[in-house]
Amino acid sequence: MRRQMAGVLAVTMAASLAGCVKPDPLSMTNAWVRLPAVPGRPAAGYFTLHGGKTPQTVVAANSDVSLRAEMHESAAGAGGTATMRPLTSVALPANSDVVFAPGGRHVMLFDVNRAVKPGDRVTLTATLANGARISARATVIAPGAPAPQF
Repeated sequence: MRRQMAGVLAVTMAASLAGCVKPDPLSMTNAWVRLPAVPGRPAAGYFTLHGGKTPQTVVAANSDVSLRAEMHESAAGAGGTATMRPLTSVALPANSDVVFAPGGRHVMLFDVNRAVKPGDRVTLTATLANGARISARATVIAPGAPAPQF
């Protein structure tokens, strides 16, 4: 009888402690897509990634409305000219945020479905080196429209 009670107590304590464990906060928020000013040119995707308990590496990003996507980074070049370079990966430190925003990191969305219009919601997804994926619904805005305020 004592062994049974000890077993029940152990299982109860384990279940109680499991309820106290916080889930990994790895997530994507504030996602949005700006359509191109010239039809047929790439759209741009933006979002914030929130790192979880362990460092991760983002190795790709994509959307459900484009045939191809690439991570890029814009920066000021020599003489004040703007430059843009493709990124093969982006570090996502533990318990930190990484922002993809105009003028910095972003996702170029090539061959966006022509049916996508401002006000639509599309999915943006970041793929991690371990194969995990983080997605969020993104608001689509018109070319030249102000960025959404989150």
